[in-house]
Amino acid sequence: MSQLIKIAVDAMGGDGSPKKIIDGIIHNHKDNKESYFKIFGDEDEIKKHISNHVDKKFYEIVNTKNTVKSTDSPLEAAKRGKDTSMWMSIESVKNKETDIVISAGNTGALLVIAKLNLKMVENIDKPALSALWPNKKGMSVVLDLGANIECSPKNLVDFSIMGASLYKSLYPSENPNVALLNIGSEELKGNEIIKETFQILSEKKSQNFNFAGYIEGNELMNGEVNVIISDGFTGNVALKTAEGTANFITGELKKALSGSILGKISSLMNFNNLKKFKKRLDPRLYNGAIFIGLDTPVVKSHGGTDFIGFSNSLDVCNRIVKGNLIDKIKENIK
Repeated sequence: MSQLIKIAVDAMGGDGSPKKIIDGIIHNHKDNKESYFKIFGDEDEIKKHISNHVDKKFYEIVNTKNTVKSTDSPLEAAKRGKDTSMWMSIESVKNKETDIVISAGNTGALLVIAKLNLKMVENIDKPALSALWPNKKGMSVVLDLGANIECSPKNLVDFSIMGASLYKSLYPSENPNVALLNIGSEELKGNEIIKETFQILSEKKSQNFNFAGYIEGNELMNGEVNVIISDGFTGNVALKTAEGTANFITGELKKALSGSILGKISSLMNFNNLKKFKKRLDPRLYNGAIFIGLDTPVVKSHGGTDFIGFSNSLDVCNRIVKGNLIDKIKENIK
């Protein structure tokens, strides 16, 4: 079992758990026999769903009835006790029993409990929430998406190094272009923090990424930049705007193609192209945000995703561990 990637799974977080979580594990296991799952949650419920679907040599269940609720504040979640499925799954990576932890539970609680249990990578002050976004040419890494409302120039430089390391761990053959999200592309645009960060990154010579300057919101999807850096407030607004726009486009297109006879004929004639378009914008393909900056990777699956989305976030876990993300950050942050 030593060659398998060991994933700690909080099975009780998110909508429809634990069934959705276990269905995601089953779906992922069909195509990937490289992962071993240490599953934390209600043993009786979990056994109902996993038995006869996954060979017992690929998983174990740690029984706990106590869970972090979606309505808990981060403080309430931490006080709920060390016997919750979220706390115990994070503790398993702290104790080196597993390589990475994933939860679809309460985001604020996950960040706080992770910070209580896990150390920061040396020389990094704040962890960031990062995620994958689609672009015209493939994928981009974007951070911070909400963990830090206010950031110093040092934090943003750290995010650049961490984001580039994450991209390299996922796409080893590529050297990423890093850019700062700003209100314009000229050097004089933006506040003092972002302008100071621009100067530091312009002077910093890195073998791990190319600094591409500023990027505006309307250029996020053009594929010229692979790693996009911002403070958590700006990044979260950009994320929600992108998600809302994607949902609006697919919703309006669906209405247009199903609302009339002509629309229905058109959709039948363009069935394959529409199928590709829908798949490209499917949020399940990009599920799996990463708390980055801690000395162990922590992955947050969207609480509202289905089992396909959770399965995709398990793929992210697998690729992060195989890509030696933490070692890359430690090496590059020096």
